[in-house]
Amino acid sequence: MMTVADSTAVASASDRVPLRRWFGVVAVALGTFSVVTSEQLPVGLLTSVGGSLDVSEGTAGLMVTVPGLVASATAPMLPVAIGRLDRRIVLLGLITLMVAANALSAVAPNFGVLLASRFLVGIAIGGFWALAAGIAVRMVPERFVPQATAIAFGGATAANVLGIPAGTLIGELTDWRIAFGVLGGLGLVVIVALLLLLPQMPATEPVQLRTLGEQFRNPVVRAGVLVTFLLVSGHYAAFTFVSPILQSVVGIDKTMIGLVLLAFGVAGIAGNFITGAAAGRNIRTALITISAALAVVLVLVALVGGTPITGLTLLILWGLAFGGIPVGVQTWILRAAPGSTEAATALNTAMFNLAIALGALFGGIIADSVALTAVLWFGAGLSALASLAVWRTPSTRP
Repeated sequence: MMTVADSTAVASASDRVPLRRWFGVVAVALGTFSVVTSEQLPVGLLTSVGGSLDVSEGTAGLMVTVPGLVASATAPMLPVAIGRLDRRIVLLGLITLMVAANALSAVAPNFGVLLASRFLVGIAIGGFWALAAGIAVRMVPERFVPQATAIAFGGATAANVLGIPAGTLIGELTDWRIAFGVLGGLGLVVIVALLLLLPQMPATEPVQLRTLGEQFRNPVVRAGVLVTFLLVSGHYAAFTFVSPILQSVVGIDKTMIGLVLLAFGVAGIAGNFITGAAAGRNIRTALITISAALAVVLVLVALVGGTPITGLTLLILWGLAFGGIPVGVQTWILRAAPGSTEAATALNTAMFNLAIALGALFGGIIADSVALTAVLWFGAGLSALASLAVWRTPSTRP
């Protein structure tokens, strides 16, 4: 097993990266895949859980809300709490916590215990996300940082394409408890991969509360956090209602929604890696482009997405645009804070999770009080503002 004290020293003067290092980045991506799947798995199991534990679907929805809110609080605080502790050990501990939480979910005798397990999942999600991107980029030389970041965030995109549908299918074919158990088993695989492939990762600089404040005063980091809020909340305000939009606006049959969303997810994975490659050339241009593209696509869905062919084409473009947002914003922030990657990433992770919760909340209010298509205009407006925010923020690097 590799025991390098500080992975930033590896191949720093060379363009060659040992294959083991890339496998280590893939192991981190597998970790992000597992935690994101764990966070969103209940979306496809609400009816089953509600019927089994005698709670309404609205109440069962707390299984998604609680970990999201907990993650938004954990992300900035955990890097402070762990001080100089080896990041490899922390990642292993967080995945172990996720495994235990999913095991508890699988055997929960009532909804209260299940909700407590989801609280633990939130801690694992927030902590893992806050550290994962910083660790991935420490595995490779600087010129490969966009690719490493794309791989790390690709795990999250893949979770939406494969993890959540697969977990839902397992729950439908067997039992919702089995779905949580299988996810816990995946976590054990991640633990083994991290043990074998990650070197020791001591903190380059311990994160303190004042470090978080200092990073928020960094204009690019502050803009990046704002852009994350605008894009993610705008996306989820609309995407939360993508199924009824596809049926009532686009005219796609209910039986085809799963396949259509799979196409969206595949496009998202492509967008993730396309943006990762573009980030190596000009990250601000890439961010402005995908933010503006997302705004235009959402408007077009509302205006001309009334046929299955047009609607499906626009949905794929929507996936391409949004798929590049996490890696794009994260790369922009990392370049602006090379000496405080954990603090900057923690702030962005907290905002990302908060934006998911608030975007879905505001989207629901708009859909109920105005019209279903109004969520598309709302999301487009926030995306346009994000593009403007990036354009108005100067960057010291391309």
